[in-house]
Amino acid sequence: MSRLYIEIFDIYIYIYIYSNAEAAVKGGYWYYDSGLDPSDIDSSYFTHLFCAFAQLDSTTNHLTLPSTAFSTFTQTVLQNNPSLKTLLSIGGGGNGSAPFSTMANNSTSRKAFIDSSIQVARSNKFHGLDLDWEYPSSDTDKTNLGLLLNEWRAAIAQEASSSGNTPLLLSAAVAGSNQITNLQYYPAEEIASNMDWVNVMVYDLFVPDGAGSTQPPAPLYNPTGLFSGDQGINGSWINQLGVPPNKLAIGLPFYGYAWTLVDANAHGLFAGANGAGSIPSGGSIPVYRDIRSFINNGAQTVYNSTYVTNYCYSGTTWVGYDDTQSVSAKVSYAKERGLIGYFAWQIGGDDNNWTLSKTASDAWGS
Repeated sequence: MSRLYIEIFDIYIYIYIYSNAEAAVKGGYWYYDSGLDPSDIDSSYFTHLFCAFAQLDSTTNHLTLPSTAFSTFTQTVLQNNPSLKTLLSIGGGGNGSAPFSTMANNSTSRKAFIDSSIQVARSNKFHGLDLDWEYPSSDTDKTNLGLLLNEWRAAIAQEASSSGNTPLLLSAAVAGSNQITNLQYYPAEEIASNMDWVNVMVYDLFVPDGAGSTQPPAPLYNPTGLFSGDQGINGSWINQLGVPPNKLAIGLPFYGYAWTLVDANAHGLFAGANGAGSIPSGGSIPVYRDIRSFINNGAQTVYNSTYVTNYCYSGTTWVGYDDTQSVSAKVSYAKERGLIGYFAWQIGGDDNNWTLSKTASDAWGS
């Protein structure tokens, strides 16, 4: 939020002007290898789309694009929604932490990365940049990420001033729980002062590997006191790290995890399980579209409002996931608590009717 001071007879009147960054974020990540063509995206359900992922060249510290689709992504998705904002997302889990840690450790390499990111974003008509460093993991990383964000914001402002362009948006995808990585290594002060917002990945909190029972993969609440979306958003990012709610967007997984039940007749939450399972279409980590196919072929569905999670089962196969009930509840939670919005990973997992995307958009409202 920017503030103008107008002096009238020694009285200061404060006029608050909200920037684009403070408009609600109905976000979604498009992954270039998901099988979803940009021309098939119904962008009317979104305010912001993240084009994923540009990669960091560890030799030059410049960005590289993995597909020619990146160069036309913005103009394609704007055809159905001219007010949409697009952001080029950099990194992702597959890129690893090491290249970012090395790049951020030196002012020269940071500048090379920053200059390249701005140039690539502008030349491909993106409205912003999104950093997905998974994950800073030391005090050195924390310090260097803070420096990177300070310098990145300054460079974005300078580029906009010299070119007359609207400043690029700057966001990041960040871990949502100490279950995933130690959140103390995020530079909260620099995030709050430099980022337009961050996307909090409050999913993958419980997975089948090594688990002796079924679990909610991305619960909003957890009465046992363990990890949950609320703990990550409210407990960690707001109360412990001190990042304002209007700088945070809650993550919605458009996929789930499959478990193998010990007993087909014991199929609730925390039922005995022998690790990962698999469904006919989608494997052990099926996207929503494949889960709906599993359900249409006879799987039984349950919504648990205590944890805010959905699950379905058939025989000894059990799948934890988010459906319309949990998505709607999570979006309502975000709006009620003053978050900037929500985002989905990833929109290629939605079904052909855009069920989850539409549910989330409707739950937030206009």
